[in-house]
Amino acid sequence: MTIKYLLDEHISPIYRTQLVRRNPELIVRIIGDPDAPSKGTLDPEILIWCEKNSLFW
Repeated sequence: MTIKYLLDEHISPIYRTQLVRRNPELIVRIIGDPDAPSKGTLDPEILIWCEKNSLFW
């Protein structure tokens, strides 16, 4: 099973770079990416998105 992360829009993209550099099998998205919720999305909507996109176990 691939581990997936969704980083908040206020987290520097360098964290994604470092996570993937250390483990290339990780899927790391950031709020605002084309395949993630848009910037400014409220937390309840993000949680629903995570559930629909299998980011919860």
